[in-house]
Amino acid sequence: MFKRIARITAALMGAAVMALMAAGTAHAQDIRIGYNADQSGTGAAELGVAGRYGLEAAVEDINKAGGLLGRKVTAVLRDDQGQPPKSIQNVTELIDSEKVVGVLGPVNSGNALAWLHIPQQKKIPVIVPIATATEITRRYQNDARNFIYRVSMVDREQAALLVAYAVKVTRNKKVAFIADSTGFGQQGTKDLEEILNLHGMKPAAVEKFGPKDTDMTSQLAKIRDSGADTVILYGLADANAQILRSMEKINYFPTTVGTWGNMSTPLLNIAGKKLAEHVIFATSTAEDSNPKAIELAGRVRTKYPALATFVTAAQTYDSTMLLAAAITQAGTTDGAKVQIALDDLNSPVAGVVKTYQKPFTKTNHEALDVSDFRLGRWKDGRVVTLQDDITKSLTPGDLKK
Repeated sequence: MFKRIARITAALMGAAVMALMAAGTAHAQDIRIGYNADQSGTGAAELGVAGRYGLEAAVEDINKAGGLLGRKVTAVLRDDQGQPPKSIQNVTELIDSEKVVGVLGPVNSGNALAWLHIPQQKKIPVIVPIATATEITRRYQNDARNFIYRVSMVDREQAALLVAYAVKVTRNKKVAFIADSTGFGQQGTKDLEEILNLHGMKPAAVEKFGPKDTDMTSQLAKIRDSGADTVILYGLADANAQILRSMEKINYFPTTVGTWGNMSTPLLNIAGKKLAEHVIFATSTAEDSNPKAIELAGRVRTKYPALATFVTAAQTYDSTMLLAAAITQAGTTDGAKVQIALDDLNSPVAGVVKTYQKPFTKTNHEALDVSDFRLGRWKDGRVVTLQDDITKSLTPGDLKK
């Protein structure tokens, strides 16, 4: 009796071990792509949420087409909550424990700059689909191998577009800047001044504010008194919403342009939909840009109807497809070989923002530049392409940087 029980127990244990081994093998066979971005911690978290939706849509499409190298693709998601220590921990786990073949993210440039050394040392490709700090892809550009890439809007490139538009739209040749007092805002002011100088102009006024300030009427009154009829904002969406409310208080409504941070819904929630429509901002795409954008926006909104920010979904979708193309070309998930493929993709990759023809080279790891950008604005709670005569008249020669 006891021998029979022992035989059954051994058989069951053996079956369990075999099942676990099979599950482990199946798990190991998945090609795992990591995503590390703020999805809950700051006002920019919705950019990370939208990016996650773009990744999920891309993975769905890849798997419907048969996966990569005959294997299923799985997204491994992490929320860094906008905190550098958490972001560093997440990347370490994704690479060391989850064995991802590449990392997408983050939202926050400071978080990226805190952990880029990890994938660079471990030879794991990173494609940044949201964060915009210029230094991100340049930190390791002089190394023998640079594993950091981007499909997003670089700050300096955005500034070039904003200034080009401001110079053309201003009637009295007076453009003013108002920026937050953080490193983000003050670096933006430096870029704006340098680029405006390339157009042969000086700012009519330069003002700054604290990122938590709620009343900017004093700064705006100085800008108004300078005679400026065009103002460039350089702050995050919640602070920019307070600027709009302050404009309303003093009934001063110059042409107002800003960076793509204005695509975050705090602008809508704090300023209100109608006031938010006053801001023109840089963007890589919009929901009405092309058939692929329309299709992806429809898919995302069917699953997540509350989502307002679409652009980071598009950029993360494209980042995933570029990484997939490199894995296919390399014929392996080995990070070093995938990085070589990214530097010289042989075939065009159809994305949402655009079709990418050799988007990266050994010396340039930015898939988008100012010539790919457009201007957009809020309309009925959605980001749409700006269609005006000034935008249509912009030429490559106007985009000085």
